[in-house]
Amino acid sequence: MRRGTHRRRGGALLTAAVAVSLAAGCTAGSGAKEDRRAPQPERSQSAAGSGSVLAVKVDNVRAARPQTGLDAADVVYAEPVEGGLSRLMAIYATELPEKVGPVRSARESDLELLRQFDRPTLAFSGAQSKLLPLIDKAPLRAEPPGEGSDAYVRDDGRPAPHNLYVRPGRLLPAAAGADALATGFHYGGAPEGGRSVSSRTVRYPSASFGFTWSESGDRWLVSLDGTPARTADGGRLAPATVVVQHVNVRQSDFRDFRGSNSPYVESVGSGRAEVLRDGRSYDAAWKRGSAADGTSFTTEDGTALKLAEGQVWVVFVDTKTADTTKADTTKADTTKAP
Repeated sequence: MRRGTHRRRGGALLTAAVAVSLAAGCTAGSGAKEDRRAPQPERSQSAAGSGSVLAVKVDNVRAARPQTGLDAADVVYAEPVEGGLSRLMAIYATELPEKVGPVRSARESDLELLRQFDRPTLAFSGAQSKLLPLIDKAPLRAEPPGEGSDAYVRDDGRPAPHNLYVRPGRLLPAAAGADALATGFHYGGAPEGGRSVSSRTVRYPSASFGFTWSESGDRWLVSLDGTPARTADGGRLAPATVVVQHVNVRQSDFRDFRGSNSPYVESVGSGRAEVLRDGRSYDAAWKRGSAADGTSFTTEDGTALKLAEGQVWVVFVDTKTADTTKADTTKADTTKAP
C-alpha cells in the first residue's frame, strides 16, 4: 500500500471496516533519544510535511496500562473524553515502533487537530456511526481494523476492548521524517526567566496527569492517575517538554453509546499555556490561526518560546475549569529516566 495513493472515498468502505471492529469489541467507551545537555541547533517545523505522519488513538484508562509504543511518539496529545476520562493521540514521524496500543475510537475534535498535518494516517478502532462520514471526508487516510487488514492484532492476555494493537509497519512503508511534523513548534535553547518547579499536576474530573522533573534524566517523569506511567518493557514515560494548553472545550454533536455527550476540544484559536522544560515553567500564549496551521507558543513579548529537543506532551485543559493544575516548587526528583 503506497503512502498518499490510498484514500477511502465514500462512507461504505469505512463504515464496513468499522463495523468489523465494533463487532470485535472495539467500541468507544526508553529511553532518551539524545543527550540534551549538549548544545542543540534550533529546529522549526513548517506548515507542510514531506510525508504522512501516523496518528494513533490510544486508550488511557487503568485497564489499558501500560501502553505500548508511546515512548516512540514525537508528540502525545492528551484530551478529555466522556465521563471526565482522558484519551491520548500519539503522533509518529521520526520512528515507527513495532506495535502501538491499546487502540481506541476517534472523536470529532481529532479531525480538526489533525488538519495541521499533510494527509496523516489515522489508526483508530471505531467511532460513533454519525461521525464516520466526517472522518471519510476529512483530508486524512483512515485506517480502522477491517477484514482485509493485517495491521491490527489482539493481545489475548488482556480484556477487550483494551487489547487491540496496531502494527505501524503494516500501514506505512517507513517513518515520514521530522519535516512531516507540521505542528508549528520551535525547538532550541531555553528562554530566559520562568519558574523553577519540580512537578505539575493536571486534573480532569475522572483522570489526572502528573509530571515530575528528573534532574539526572533531564526529562519529566509521567504519572497517570497518581501511578508512575511505564512503557511495556518497564521503563518510564518521560517527555522532554510538557505543554499545558488551556482551550475551549464544548459539547459536540455526538454522544457515546451510553448517551453521554462527547467533548469537543477547540484546538484552533488562541489562549494561554504553560510550557515545562528543563525543570522550569514558562507562561506562554498559544495561537493557531486556522485548522491548516500549526500551533505557535510565544512569551509575553511575542518571542517564539522554544521547546526542548525530544518528545512533547500536550495536555488540553478546559479554560472554564478552575484549579485544574498544580505546581510544586519543592526539590526535583533525582530518579534517572531510563
